[in-house]
Amino acid sequence: MTETQKDRPWLFRTYAGHSTAKASNALYRTNLSKGQTGLSVAFDLPTQTGYDSDHELARGEVGKVGVPVSHLGDMRTLFDEIPLEQMNTSMTINATAPWLLALYIAVAEEQGADVSKLQGTVQNDIIKEYLSRGTYVCPPKPSLRMITDVAAYTREHLPKWNPMNVCSYHLQEAGATPEEELAFALATATAVLDDLKGKVPAEAFPQMVGRISFFVNAGIRFVTEMCKMRAFVELWDEICQERYGVEDPKFRRFRYGVQVNSLGLTEQQPENNVYRILIEMLAVTLSKNARARAVQLPAWNEALGLPRPWDQQWSLRMQQIFAYETDLLEYGDLFDGNPAVTKKVEALKEGARAELAQIDAMGGAVAAIEYMKSRLVESNAARIGRIEVGETTVVGVNRWTEAAESPLTSGDGAIMVADPEAEADQINRLTAWREARDEAAVQAALAELRTAAASGANVMPASIKAAKAGATTGEWGDVVRAAFGQYRAPTGVSRNPSNRTEGLEEIRAQVDAVSDKLGRRLKFLVGKPGLDGHSNGAEQIAARARDCGMDISYEGIRLTPGEIVDAAKAEEAHVVGLSILSGSHIPLIEDLMGRMRAEGLSHVPVIVGGIIPDADAERLRAMGVARVYTPKDFELNRIMCDIVGIVDPTAVAAE
Repeated sequence: MTETQKDRPWLFRTYAGHSTAKASNALYRTNLSKGQTGLSVAFDLPTQTGYDSDHELARGEVGKVGVPVSHLGDMRTLFDEIPLEQMNTSMTINATAPWLLALYIAVAEEQGADVSKLQGTVQNDIIKEYLSRGTYVCPPKPSLRMITDVAAYTREHLPKWNPMNVCSYHLQEAGATPEEELAFALATATAVLDDLKGKVPAEAFPQMVGRISFFVNAGIRFVTEMCKMRAFVELWDEICQERYGVEDPKFRRFRYGVQVNSLGLTEQQPENNVYRILIEMLAVTLSKNARARAVQLPAWNEALGLPRPWDQQWSLRMQQIFAYETDLLEYGDLFDGNPAVTKKVEALKEGARAELAQIDAMGGAVAAIEYMKSRLVESNAARIGRIEVGETTVVGVNRWTEAAESPLTSGDGAIMVADPEAEADQINRLTAWREARDEAAVQAALAELRTAAASGANVMPASIKAAKAGATTGEWGDVVRAAFGQYRAPTGVSRNPSNRTEGLEEIRAQVDAVSDKLGRRLKFLVGKPGLDGHSNGAEQIAARARDCGMDISYEGIRLTPGEIVDAAKAEEAHVVGLSILSGSHIPLIEDLMGRMRAEGLSHVPVIVGGIIPDADAERLRAMGVARVYTPKDFELNRIMCDIVGIVDPTAVAAE
């Protein structure tokens, strides 16, 4: 077969953005010059949650997990010398998707682009934010309204744009089984389409169904994952036909992008992650009938910290070798008619249909958020339990742990460190932006946005006007919060102990003993300071502590250090545990420890978990932190024993 007869490869993407818009722009242009064929933009947590870079909750979070975009000037810098009319840009943005798309449209118009030719995606999936990622702003119903506002607007003005990317990626990261990932994602898609039906003409609805795309996760069990993708294709076709009456097969096509699993990347022997990433990519590329349209791969060292440009290049080269050096794209589907594959696909579909029926019976995805969240927490607990007891093997973690030191992780510069001056630089430019703009025009545009939000009108036109006038991300977010209210999603962690107490008898006895000495039940307050919404670790620690007999307090994500200290004082906590995965641990813990001292709580031990480099762990211990845990500390029972020992120095902690 000649080269010209090969199938076209998927889009090669690298998920990127950090520090400042200027630094991220340089990274994008470098990646494009290396053969990347699509942009995938990561935004920082203040941008994702509708706060300006100088807001109290943004402290320590600016530029950490993505690029800060506070206004039109930042978006202009981010895409400087990148012709947006020629790009296919994926923006991983959810709660603030209308605002970021508004800024993108404004910059494209400044470039002279034909807006109707813009291609790309806003993720715009808020339901999984309540379940797993945590960057929501408003309650579910107004959030759903804004999702479909974006969809209706793009139908009219950006016909090539994907207005929603149903994201099951974080569901798997939160512990979802393949059946749960299938069902919860498809339930989200139907909730959006049911709402969108009333916002577009009936004759245009099938085309809108065809514009819904998906963003999935591919784990290490690549045969199961490949079968899951085939099940996604077949179930989506079924739903589009039977639920929505879509006749044209091209509008029923399951179009998806993928990032392979980051949950399974290990801090121990991180060089092994290269193999994991490659194997996981097979699941979404081998089966032609279920092949991804876009693939982005994590870097091998993301469990350690920020990847460097070279690390990202290595992941990009993996895709290019697979697409261009192998013969994969010369063949039809390799698995059609395979009885083992067919059997597995049918089993996955059956399990997903049962979950979908349960969710439908509860009134759909929005009504079933608490149910789905509790299922994820339980599934994740079961997954972690299997690793702890060795039922699931993770090489370098619970088997074959002895290894030579990796030369890839040694020496200065082995891990990229965010620019410590980036936050101050961003805030200075934000202040200058506010001072230079036409304040009257900004306030008039924000007033229009308030009116649109209150009246039920589409929020996109007013958002675009506010973007062009010079309004900031925080100002847009404040209008939305005032109009629709804020929301605290269910944690999925019940205060009532579960039945999962096997193997906990010894720890439960220790907790009882120390509680007797304290004169009341050992009180453990679990908190998540800052804007980091990755709550899986905090949930599992809280649930295990509960099952060990501790009196737990866990109110979920997005708390200020002050709120956590107030809660520790009010509840007379014996120990405070904090989880931070966004890299903002130093400023947040420094703030919290100072407040603990000021409130006379220096005697209450504080433990911290997160992706924390060794040097930072030393700094935290110097601040008075009693224990620091990182992803390599996967044995939750050992952590529970540590907690008992910290609260009662006479108790026997785990060796």
